[in-house]
Amino acid sequence: MSKLSIREAINQVLHEEMARDDRVVVMGEDVANRDNGGVYGITAGLAEKFGELRVIDTPITESAIIGAAGGAALTGLRPVAELMFIDFLGVCLDQLMNQIAKFRYMFGGGATTPVTIRTMIGAGAGTGPQHSAILYPMLVAIPGIKVVAPSNAYDAKGLLAQAIRDDDPVVFCEHKAIYTEECEVPDEPFTIPFGQARTVCEGTDVTVVAFSRMVLLAEQAATQLAAEGISVEVIDPRTLSPLDDEAILASLQKTGRLVVVDESNPYCSMASEVSSIVVDRGFDYLDAPIRKVTAPHTPVPASPVLELEYVPSVADVEAAIREVVAY
Repeated sequence: MSKLSIREAINQVLHEEMARDDRVVVMGEDVANRDNGGVYGITAGLAEKFGELRVIDTPITESAIIGAAGGAALTGLRPVAELMFIDFLGVCLDQLMNQIAKFRYMFGGGATTPVTIRTMIGAGAGTGPQHSAILYPMLVAIPGIKVVAPSNAYDAKGLLAQAIRDDDPVVFCEHKAIYTEECEVPDEPFTIPFGQARTVCEGTDVTVVAFSRMVLLAEQAATQLAAEGISVEVIDPRTLSPLDDEAILASLQKTGRLVVVDESNPYCSMASEVSSIVVDRGFDYLDAPIRKVTAPHTPVPASPVLELEYVPSVADVEAAIREVVAY
């Protein structure tokens, strides 16, 4: 076991998967840059090791990057395409939503599209409203796409390896504000199956379901509230589509209370989806109203001071927990 950051774990698994399977290719803007390996150093060393026929620098055109990845997958390759920021999704949405996601269905299961799209999400790094959104709810709404959002280096390595080996298209969402978070990661390759949530900490008073960076906030809140005698169970779904409904419902059956923490905007968010599932299938388990902790329904502010207010905080999570426990 080695202690790795999320950035290092993703870089490691790209090296491992490219060495394991010569059908794996990487493409995107600056991914073959020998000085830094892209804007956050994720693809460092790949071009030197595997050559620029397998690590392909592309023009600044997201529609071409994602379209080329879909075409490459249909020919038998397993492309890992980088959509630098999820905010650029609109530029390539037709290629993803109307082509890649539908190929298996359009051809009666006779064609697979093993495309992995790595993309950066989230506020908190001062990158402004056009580079900081959380748009994974839009992707979850599209049939035929799997959506992954790891919160730690261990999960990032195992889930990315699974994504690359999966025969369906996967969008792998990396929160740029937690790239430096470290934990113990196995040195050898491994995979984590999709659709299996992780229980971050066990509790009996309230269930907190959190996504991506918000898992870290929920864990901090759970630790701090334990000193007040409040027992918090934190669930990290890890994959948003497929979503581990059963793990969420099982936790709720034990605690009777639910808080959902999601950095995306409040309408049509993952917080809304989890709340809907619980009301539909677990209403009898609820001893208090569900509380959602989300960003406001605005774009991410450019001002660092306002951005700090925009992103949900540990204090926000604690307040929501206290509210449902006191009900």
